[in-house]
Amino acid sequence: MSKSVTPYKDSSLGKKEQVAQMFDTISGNYDGLNRVISFGTDVKWRKKVLAMVSAKNPDTILDIATGTGDLAILMTNTNATKIVGLDISAGMLDVGRKKINEKKLSTKIEMVLGDSENIPYEDNSFDAITVAFGVRNFETLEKGLAEILRVLKPNGIFVILETSVPKKFPFKQGYHLYTKNILPLIGKLFSKDNSAYAYLSESASVFPYGEALNNILRKVGFIDVVAMPQTFGVATIYSASKK
Repeated sequence: MSKSVTPYKDSSLGKKEQVAQMFDTISGNYDGLNRVISFGTDVKWRKKVLAMVSAKNPDTILDIATGTGDLAILMTNTNATKIVGLDISAGMLDVGRKKINEKKLSTKIEMVLGDSENIPYEDNSFDAITVAFGVRNFETLEKGLAEILRVLKPNGIFVILETSVPKKFPFKQGYHLYTKNILPLIGKLFSKDNSAYAYLSESASVFPYGEALNNILRKVGFIDVVAMPQTFGVATIYSASKK
């Protein structure tokens, strides 16, 4: 299991509360900054997640740690009749609702304030569940994954998109240089919260990825677990299912 990393080192709040506070603070410029930081490749990765989910033809989709709703909005390209975006940050959800209203998608997507470790839905509620760049923000990873397993329908699909660390030269060295030095600097230039992007960088560097995360998913009870590295390994898409 990865060591505990929190956004604010001197805060008395738990990780969950700190993460909510952090995303509330950076919500206004989060989308634009994300495009800059990932050089736009996060859009391509999300489209791959969409293709995987679409192939299962789900009727109900839950997007956890939905943030400003990018992936939930993308999921309207499936045939799903119910799409829920869940997040603990009210600020991020407010930005997401504005985007959804502008795109006239408010009848298709419901944005819900909620905790990934206490999902407010019954067992076996969703055909597909997605998390993009959110599982490393869970306060207790296994508890959050167990909740996801609980609300996923049998034979449903669970897809994670998360940062990972390249293993091969020179991508490994370039990744460390970028995340340790350049990414926090970009965050400080564009965000009023100097700690936020330092946290996002540090949390990515210590989070389990590849087979390590696969094993945690299997331990929780997921089946058919597969990891698919993206763009030299700077991100990984994980797919899993439920008996």
